[in-house]
Amino acid sequence: MLKRTVLALSLFTTIGAAHSANQDEIRKLLTERMPGAQLGAITKAPYGGLYEVVLNGLNVFYTDENANVAIIGKVIDLKTNKDLVEARTQELQHVDFASLPLDKAIVKVKGNGSRKVAVFSDPECPFCQELEKELAKVSDVTIYTFLFPLVEIHPDAERKAKLVWCAEDRAKAWDELMLQGKEPTASEKPCEVPFQAIQEIAKKAWISGTPGLVFADGKLVPGVIKSFQIERNLGASQPKAAAVQSKN
Repeated sequence: MLKRTVLALSLFTTIGAAHSANQDEIRKLLTERMPGAQLGAITKAPYGGLYEVVLNGLNVFYTDENANVAIIGKVIDLKTNKDLVEARTQELQHVDFASLPLDKAIVKVKGNGSRKVAVFSDPECPFCQELEKELAKVSDVTIYTFLFPLVEIHPDAERKAKLVWCAEDRAKAWDELMLQGKEPTASEKPCEVPFQAIQEIAKKAWISGTPGLVFADGKLVPGVIKSFQIERNLGASQPKAAAVQSKN
């Protein structure tokens, strides 16, 4: 029986016959039954005889010891009223801000620039363009933009990203492209673009789409958010960022 825990299931799928299994066997069975899924850590959960499975780096689901079912939904600790899945997901959606190669980003300082956020963005992504309009409303922030063209869906994105990176004033070129639709003039000087390094960082952080925001406290927020949400996340990350700076 589950103790102090309720499983509110949004999906309950039977995926195979029963087999007695440890973590390695569970991984083998899930790999066979969920082709294409990127399975991360598999650990014994402290309730219900279940195992927690990290999926695609940022999400979790639960299965039994025989990998017969996939349980996706809320797991509520009734003693604390805490959603254990949500808490675990927030842990997974974390990027070490200090590890980001900021020298490979377009840097824009607004106001005193005291707050910091990194953005992985594609110049042809309409959602990225929406985000830029929201970022334009935020002051006292340093924005590090990593050019992350998704050429599979935006074939011309890499060309535009290179024009921006090779421009004399990258921040200005980026703003004009994203907010005004004005392409930078092609540079005649040799210019090396850091796309490969950025792709590697994005892969490690499980950032596969754009836009993706990383705040100073390491919180990863995928997709477009409004300016008030950006402000809220900047405010939440500020004390931790200041504490780190004070230690240094």
